[in-house]
Amino acid sequence: MPKPLDPATRKQLAARVNYYRELGIHDFYRRPVEEGAELTLQAADHNPAASEPAVETALPMIEDKPAALQAIRDDIGDCTRCRLHKGRTNIVFGVGNVNAELMFVGEGPGADEDAKGEPFVGRAGQLLNNMISAMGLKREDVYIANVVKCRPPGNRNPERDECDTCSPFLMRQIAVIRPKVIVALGAVAAKNLLAMNDSMANLRGRWYDFRGSKLAVTYHPAYLLRDPRQKKETWKDLQRVMKYLGLKAPAKKSQE
Repeated sequence: MPKPLDPATRKQLAARVNYYRELGIHDFYRRPVEEGAELTLQAADHNPAASEPAVETALPMIEDKPAALQAIRDDIGDCTRCRLHKGRTNIVFGVGNVNAELMFVGEGPGADEDAKGEPFVGRAGQLLNNMISAMGLKREDVYIANVVKCRPPGNRNPERDECDTCSPFLMRQIAVIRPKVIVALGAVAAKNLLAMNDSMANLRGRWYDFRGSKLAVTYHPAYLLRDPRQKKETWKDLQRVMKYLGLKAPAKKSQE
């Protein structure tokens, strides 16, 4: 009979199983072991002196990220899990570089996004593109998604039960992309990702540890269109992200 697992190994095993479950993998099979064999679960970079976060480094990397994302999209299917499906035109899954170091998460699609099936393509999307360019990146360099994948009627904020129903798919996307930094755009995205009910003033200006990534909070581009005075504060948030990722703003072109 195999020896029981020690607490540390049991915790690593549980983390790995949860990781696969978030990817939609639920069937696991035992391999035969010899009687009396000692069972161990060791990370690729095993460091006995490592602290608690080492559990996350033990999680396997996904080699075929496009296939993993497609599996998530297939699981969503022609979704009718919440009331938002009744008024949608297209499911807005996500778009961008599957190997992105930076991921932006908004609250939900608007009218333009619903029509095209792609996040952030309207006026707010144009502003987001400008923000990304100011960081020295292109839209194709990052990954963009939302908490909910169907447009709320009248562009209202998604309800709590709608977020709870849809956000597991976002968590699976994050698990596949594994960005270094996630930027939550607006209060709805921030509160759902962090499970915190706080003001933007308190949520901004700090780093959060989130599923192996660093998470920062800033204003939603749609809010900046309504209140351009907050663009300066948003730029401060983005500069913090740039510093963490080692990014430099592009040099301004001289006017001849």
